[in-house]
Amino acid sequence: MEKLAQLYEGKAKKVYATDQPDLLVVDYKDDATAFNGEKKGTILGKGVINNRMSNMLMQLLEKEGVPTHYVQELSERETAVKKVSIIPLEVIVRNIAAGSFSKRYGVEEGTRLKQPSLEFSYKNDDLGDPLINEYHVLAIGLATREELDLITEYAFRVNEFLKAYFLRLDIELVDFKLEFGKTSDGTIVLADEISPDTCRFWDVHTHEKLDKDRFRRDMGGEVEAYKEVMRRLTGE
Repeated sequence: MEKLAQLYEGKAKKVYATDQPDLLVVDYKDDATAFNGEKKGTILGKGVINNRMSNMLMQLLEKEGVPTHYVQELSERETAVKKVSIIPLEVIVRNIAAGSFSKRYGVEEGTRLKQPSLEFSYKNDDLGDPLINEYHVLAIGLATREELDLITEYAFRVNEFLKAYFLRLDIELVDFKLEFGKTSDGTIVLADEISPDTCRFWDVHTHEKLDKDRFRRDMGGEVEAYKEVMRRLTGE
């Protein structure tokens, strides 16, 4: 497989075409953004960590019956993935109240929810990624009923697996964002990444934040937090 022209550059990744029409190369960057790109910075080495972590977790999820876009890790920052058309929904699963959920509903951060919650955001930078319900999704044709049902099933399956997996590492999975895409034959697969950029991770004992909230909230120690999650994952 040969890497060809750059197709796209986003907030955290670059995407390249390859000589195989159904495969792309994703290159993870150290750039960090928050608040829909209003805050910008760098977290040194996060591209390497997010690439490795996402690939590890996606391979585990494949074994749990969740299809993903992962194909092969090419280097510490680059991975071959299936070419997908991204469904323009951010799928957010929450186990503990934090961030915008706490502000929106007046639930104190750290409150354990009575059951996991699921939210959809319309993935549209110009509109600020607004919350959207299932009726809106169907009305404007972002996905079909069957696709939404499958995405919901996969999202909760991912939550149950990752929650238990991270708990064994003394990490609480507070909440996380997923994205899904469709391959050329219409199969829905988990895409994007699973990392401290897209998940809230808290230490079980100290409740120390081990994720991008350290950057969002000017707490410092982002590099160390990302490295700590990776250390627990790999045992290295």
